[in-house]
Amino acid sequence: MSQVRFAFQPLYSLHTGGVVAVEALARPPSGEVRELLGSALRQGRLVEVDAGLAARAVLDEAELDTLLPLHLNITALTAAAPAEALAPLHEALTTAHRRPREVVLEIGPPFHSVPSGALLGGLRRLADAGFRLAFDGLGAGDLPLNLLAESRVDLVKLDRTALRRLPDDLATVALVEALVHYTARTQSRLVATGIETEEQLETVRRIGVRVVQGNLFAPARPGMTATGTLTLASPDNQLGPPSFTPTAMPSIDAFLRPATTLPAEATCEEVRTVLAAHDAPTGIVGVDLDDRPQWSIDRTRFLLAVTGPFGHALHAHRPAARLADPPHVIRKGAAAIELLDLVADADWNRTGDDIVVVDEDGRCEGVVFVHEIMRGMAEAKIEEAAALNPLTRLPGSDAVARDVDRRVAASQPVVVGWLDVDSFKRVNDTVGFAAGDDLIRALGRRLTELSATLGDVVVSHVGGDDFLIACGIDRITKLADGVLESAWSAEGVPVTVSLATLVCAGSSVGSYREISRMLAPLKKEAKAVTGSSWVNGWPGSDRLEILRGQPPSPGNRRSAG
Repeated sequence: MSQVRFAFQPLYSLHTGGVVAVEALARPPSGEVRELLGSALRQGRLVEVDAGLAARAVLDEAELDTLLPLHLNITALTAAAPAEALAPLHEALTTAHRRPREVVLEIGPPFHSVPSGALLGGLRRLADAGFRLAFDGLGAGDLPLNLLAESRVDLVKLDRTALRRLPDDLATVALVEALVHYTARTQSRLVATGIETEEQLETVRRIGVRVVQGNLFAPARPGMTATGTLTLASPDNQLGPPSFTPTAMPSIDAFLRPATTLPAEATCEEVRTVLAAHDAPTGIVGVDLDDRPQWSIDRTRFLLAVTGPFGHALHAHRPAARLADPPHVIRKGAAAIELLDLVADADWNRTGDDIVVVDEDGRCEGVVFVHEIMRGMAEAKIEEAAALNPLTRLPGSDAVARDVDRRVAASQPVVVGWLDVDSFKRVNDTVGFAAGDDLIRALGRRLTELSATLGDVVVSHVGGDDFLIACGIDRITKLADGVLESAWSAEGVPVTVSLATLVCAGSSVGSYREISRMLAPLKKEAKAVTGSSWVNGWPGSDRLEILRGQPPSPGNRRSAG
């Protein structure tokens, strides 16, 4: 089991276009994970191996630092096992500074060998521990429909084998439609997995599926960086090829407001009195003795009910809960895009309701307003677009600066690189500005592709022909090879590029600003090397290493232009 590695694949919301979670997929050195689990079952060690794999997945994902909900796969037998069987998983969550509520346990087959009573009891224990629950493999496994109805899990994942028959098989379309209706009535979510074609995507989207996963969007890979948005529609309003672009979204904490609360037992008259006040709130949250939200009331809908004909007589002294709705709840610290996904899943009549923000114990911390979140996200998008370089659509130096400062603060090793074109002015003077722009775009595309493929890489276009890079130490060689091994040219004129890198480990540096000062002389050294070059250095040392290119002969140093 120690040789098992994990690939990670994102789940996307078709309402917001955002990545809403990431799933860990076990990859044994040979064969498939079901063969590994089958062998463990025959040895009587299935639960032990299952829990160990889940724990390993948590620790591997922690290195990616996605801050997204993590989906872990366990078998039904493990879900029904005593609580202590999952002790390795809890220990891994503690080590990774994750809480159970940030984890979705996907329970998969075989179900037939597990008594339904034992499995339902196990699901209750897991839910009480804070985990969110999902059933995996619906359509290909042996999940009983009675169990599906009794368990009330948070998500149901439709197996890829069923979806492969879309969009032509009418029976499969009807099946998916039925599951959409089921999840809507039970306030759960249906996830379509294995989406590989635009026709499949268009079909499940039209039927009403809200969350998707598959190679059409992003294949599972070890170093996946799972933050971003999915572009879902082309200008003519037809579904176009999806693309994955990084984005930085604000936290809902920036929009938090105090909540107006009343005891859960409050009457309609008490609610009406509060809502009729001069500084009336938009809504009220009913809380229990532990300050946990039990219901919410929207001002407009409530007043329409109690001020209509006979409304006061019918409702005044009755419990307010009768005119209330289940609260829309989101955890403190969640990204704003998660809130929009929550609203998109809601009843259309409640998309404007206040959203109740709760702490890790489920206590009410305040409320946020949907319109303020949308305005804030729009402003963030405008700021982000303004910061992108118009040639390459890459962010400016702030992106690398933030990433480097984050790594330095966490004492994480980082490599910072400075890449530019040699004698770029001569390129413009020789073949023109348009050819120079094409060269810069090509470099930007290559860096973007390498960043997406390798993961743990941040790229900035500082301006002109200068690019900044921040990445993990284990990524820089492949990234340098991917850039420097190419034969660059502008209108047929050969061009070389120079890369200067600084390897920073431990507490050798204190900030991005300090690193940028150290990179300047390294770049000068790289520009003096003949051919496409790579020069590497270390903070606090005069030693440098020429990893690519030929050192210049005395008196024959290349111009730094």
